[in-house]
Amino acid sequence: MKELLKFGKDLETYLRLTTYPFAIRMLRSIDEIPVGVKRPKIDFKKCLSTCQAFSLTRRHGVPIAMLKEDMWCPLPVIGFGLEEPPNYYIEGHSRFPSYCETIEAGEICARELPRFRFGKYVGIVSAPLFLTNFEPDVIIIYCNSVQLLKLLLARTYKEGYDLNVKLSGNAACIYSIVPSIQTEEYYVSIPCSGDRRRAGAQDDEIIFTIPINKLSSLISGLKGPGKIPITPNMMPEYPLSSNWVKIANLMGMKKSDCTQIDKVLEIHPYE
Repeated sequence: MKELLKFGKDLETYLRLTTYPFAIRMLRSIDEIPVGVKRPKIDFKKCLSTCQAFSLTRRHGVPIAMLKEDMWCPLPVIGFGLEEPPNYYIEGHSRFPSYCETIEAGEICARELPRFRFGKYVGIVSAPLFLTNFEPDVIIIYCNSVQLLKLLLARTYKEGYDLNVKLSGNAACIYSIVPSIQTEEYYVSIPCSGDRRRAGAQDDEIIFTIPINKLSSLISGLKGPGKIPITPNMMPEYPLSSNWVKIANLMGMKKSDCTQIDKVLEIHPYE
């Protein structure tokens, strides 16, 4: 738990986040509900959508546990495997006619939704890292594009390969959690209409998900080269690093050696 607290501070320091990074654990039984968390139906006397619970966690630092009876939106009940989807949903009626032109497109959309196996979990808990008293499955960050750039570069710094994701405009609460837990990989997802309309997600926000087993490696990468903010510089024929000069020369681009690279790296650490 102390390590999670430190990681949370590191994330806020290196990324300059505007809301708290928060931990997610899928609950295997009600006995796993941590001490001190809120239950919407019990503590607020109202159900909440999952995105609203996440918003309370990331904006106000409120840890929240939700079982099926706490959830207002039915989609995460399906995505988190808390109930079997009815045939009416599978047939495409959740998206048709409002979001899909045909019932066939609605059916494809329904079947494409990532889902946990029914019965594997009974609920979900979210908490800001500085209040997390449980072992998370994933860490979620709402970030802007430059913060996402920093996260992706930190990941590449440690692992090298590109990140493959399947983007959707639907169900941010599901896409930000289910694929990452299933694959134990990083994931990028987009705040959906519900997240924006019901939970206040902003136009410049993107969701980045970190599997707990990769958090330490990512923090190490964040401490590598590169700082936020990145200062723009539109100078033509700007100095190149010696590696790029050599690559350019090998391709016949006839670049001269750069003598200002140290100064440039202070301003543009990724060039």
